Amino acid sequence: MNESKAMILGCGGLTLSDDERAFFRAERPWGFILFSRNLADAAQISDLVADLRDCIGTADAPVLIDQEGGRVQRIRPPLAPDYPAPSRIGALYNDDVRAGLRAAWLMSRLHAQDLSRFGINVDCLPVLDVPISGGDKVIGDRAYSTDPEGVVQLGREAVAGLMDGGVLPVVKHIPGHGRASVDSHHELPIVHETRDVLSATDFVPFKAMASVPMAMTAHVVYAAIDPDCPATTSHLVIEEVIRRQIGFDGLLLSDDTSMKALSGDFATKTGAIFDAGCDVILHCNGVMGEMVEVAANTPVLQGKSESRAQAVISLFSEAEAIDEDALRVEFRDLVAAYA
Repeated sequence: MNESKAMILGCGGLTLSDDERAFFRAERPWGFILFSRNLADAAQISDLVADLRDCIGTADAPVLIDQEGGRVQRIRPPLAPDYPAPSRIGALYNDDVRAGLRAAWLMSRLHAQDLSRFGINVDCLPVLDVPISGGDKVIGDRAYSTDPEGVVQLGREAVAGLMDGGVLPVVKHIPGHGRASVDSHHELPIVHETRDVLSATDFVPFKAMASVPMAMTAHVVYAAIDPDCPATTSHLVIEEVIRRQIGFDGLLLSDDTSMKALSGDFATKTGAIFDAGCDVILHCNGVMGEMVEVAANTPVLQGKSESRAQAVISLFSEAEAIDEDALRVEFRDLVAAYA
C-alpha cells in the first residue's frame, strides 16, 4: 500500500486539472485544504471534495477550510450566511456570559452544518490567540477576547459546536500569535516578551485546550525561547513549549508553508518544518511547482505522527440532529445587538 505523506495541500481552481489529479494520486497527501478560489456553487464544491478524496482513495480524508466568521470566511452567501467576527461573540460574552457561550457554540454548530453539506470535515477554528493593543490586525477581531480566560471559555464552546456537528477543529496559532506586530503572511514577526509573561497570557488558552486533536503553529519568533527560528521551524518551541509546557500531544500542523514569514526555498522550509517536530506540513496556494518541491521533501506518516493522524481520523462521526432553522433564529437574535 502506498502510504499517505505527511502533508495537506491546496489545488488551483474549481476543478482538478489532469496534472493535479495525477500528482495527488502519485504523492498521496494526507488531506487537502480549500480556499475561495475553489468555491463556486454547491454542486461544484461537493464534486471537487469528492474528486480530491478519490485521488487518494480515502473516503474520509480530511478536507480543511478556514471558516471563522468575519474577515476569514471562505464560504459566503448564498452558500452559507455571513457570520460575525469572533470578537463580536466575545463582546456578547463580556455582557452576558451564558449568552456569549451559547453564541459561540451556535456559530460553530452552524458552521459545521454549512460545511458538512459539501463533505468538508475540518474547520481551522477556533483562533485561541490573545491579541494585545498595538498588535498587527492579522489577528485582531478574529480573536474572541483580550482576556485569556475568555478565550478559553469561548474556544471550548466553539470546539464543542464543531464536533457536535461532525466537523473536527484545528486550534490556532499555537503557542500564540496575538503579540505579533507584523502580518506573518508578509514578513516574520518577532515577539520580545519574556517567557514568564507569555506563559501567563498567550500560552494559557492552548494549555487549557491541549486535548483538542489538531493544532496549527504560529510563524512567530519568540526571542526569549528561540531567537533564531519561528515556532513552526523551532525544535525548542515545539518540544519545550508546545509538547511539554502546554502539553499538546495531538497532530501538529504547520501554518502555510508559502507564507513570507518563512525563509528559504521550499525544500529548505519543508525540511526545517519536519526537523522541528511538526507532524504534517500545510501548503495552501495550489502552485504545482511549489507542491512538487514540498512533496519531494515530505516523509510518509510514521511513528507518533501516524498514530496522531489515525487518532484524528477515528474522531470523525455523524452529526447530532438539530432543528437548523430554530438554531439560526436563536443565533441571529443573540448577536443582533452586536452588529
